[in-house]
Amino acid sequence: MSLTKAERTIILSMWDKISTQEDAIGTEALERLFTSYPQTKTYFPHFDLRPGSVHLRVHGAKVVAALGDAVKSIDNVAGALAKLSELHAYILRVDPVNFKLLSHCLLVTVASHFPADFTADAHTAWDKFLSIVSCVLTEKYR
Repeated sequence: MSLTKAERTIILSMWDKISTQEDAIGTEALERLFTSYPQTKTYFPHFDLRPGSVHLRVHGAKVVAALGDAVKSIDNVAGALAKLSELHAYILRVDPVNFKLLSHCLLVTVASHFPADFTADAHTAWDKFLSIVSCVLTEKYR
């Protein structure tokens, strides 16, 4: 799967806005993940998972920063996320389905923060981009 030129343009232009709210978007996406899919909490036994906790804010910022790395390397997402893929597959052993769940939560969060920008075309572009990111993060499982 690859992004069209128009989809790349959408991702890059929206990223300028998203990057100014990295902490809030990352925290909110994780809160949605843990509320909607409580089984994902098992990977974070050492975290305070209450809404707005320091752990959620710090990890949420890391998640969105990694997404930013993928955006910046939109033509080489696999290269940008290679180390993260290895970490999650070999050390953390995260169930690959969780990347799709988090992608959905990120999509909903971005849509709620930027409703005017989140057109049908933007939805399609972000859904494809997050699918690419999820595929890259699960490559090492094969």
